[in-house]
Amino acid sequence: MATTLVTGGCGFIGSHFVRYLLQRYPDDRVVNFDALTYAGNPENLRDVEEHFADRYRFILGDIADSAAVMKALHEERPQLVANLAAESHVDRSIHQPRLFLHTNVLGVSTLLDAARECGVSRLLHVSTDEVYGVAEGEREFREEDALMPRSPYAASKAGGDLLVGAYHETYGTAVMTTRGSNAYGPSQHPEKFLPVIITRLMEGAKTPVYPPGTQVREWTHVEDHVSALDLVLRKGEAGGIYNFGSGERRQNLEMVRAILPLFLRGEDAIEFVDARPGHDARYALDSAKIRKLGWEPRRRLQEALPELVNWYREHESWWRPLKDSRDYQDHAMRHYGNSALKRDLSGEGRSVA
Repeated sequence: MATTLVTGGCGFIGSHFVRYLLQRYPDDRVVNFDALTYAGNPENLRDVEEHFADRYRFILGDIADSAAVMKALHEERPQLVANLAAESHVDRSIHQPRLFLHTNVLGVSTLLDAARECGVSRLLHVSTDEVYGVAEGEREFREEDALMPRSPYAASKAGGDLLVGAYHETYGTAVMTTRGSNAYGPSQHPEKFLPVIITRLMEGAKTPVYPPGTQVREWTHVEDHVSALDLVLRKGEAGGIYNFGSGERRQNLEMVRAILPLFLRGEDAIEFVDARPGHDARYALDSAKIRKLGWEPRRRLQEALPELVNWYREHESWWRPLKDSRDYQDHAMRHYGNSALKRDLSGEGRSVA
């Protein structure tokens, strides 16, 4: 029975990845090592705890805590490690950059050291397309392109990427890096772009949009995202970097306008807020390398968006406590602090569509 240790397994992508591994490999164990920050939600894996109790273990821990990481690796002796632990929200990185360095750089270094000492066979480092910066014109970023991050979040992820490459070159560590496009799907934290839109419209409120709204993102469903991670973890070349994206690129306003009709709302439900500093205008990835390994995206926005809206409608008990928390309200007021949001946080606009 093989063991895979997943860091950040209670997060959005991490929880989907844990479930994917347990379902796809019925003879394997999965160990989830997570610090349970605000974005690490144990509710994401309640069903896993019940149905896979004999093959699943949770360990509370911070990947920047060397003693905790070493203890977990010595106890579990995983053959494979997948690092999904990260601070991942650009908006928060603007106001708390040191927190992102702690997890995304120091944490990566700590994990690499421990994996090398414990003889981990293969380690997957999960990164982001944001490390490349802005894809001008019709450009698609390739794995060999220079890193030009423009936010503290992207810079911290780029720092982790460079450490991974250095450990491979210096120590021969069998580590692979993925750089995926924007992930979306069920159980994504309500501070993220699509859940913000959906939950605000459910509340009968307006949805905030950073101007000008023409920013382009490439959207990959979380089911396709985790299948790409698994493929690279098992079949990727040691030291290799693999971009992946669905090819479905949309302006932010296009995404909002695709969701509005599902709530019988019009353009008057859009409210522009103050611009975000260092907001990248366009992301686009060349995914040819991972496609040669056999990966193909299967989920498309046309059918996935209505499914996503229905999920949030049916799981208000999951996301409502997160939005009602003081942490979320402070974050929202900092970034969307306009009159419409203030009305919402004061208790108005709570009727659910």
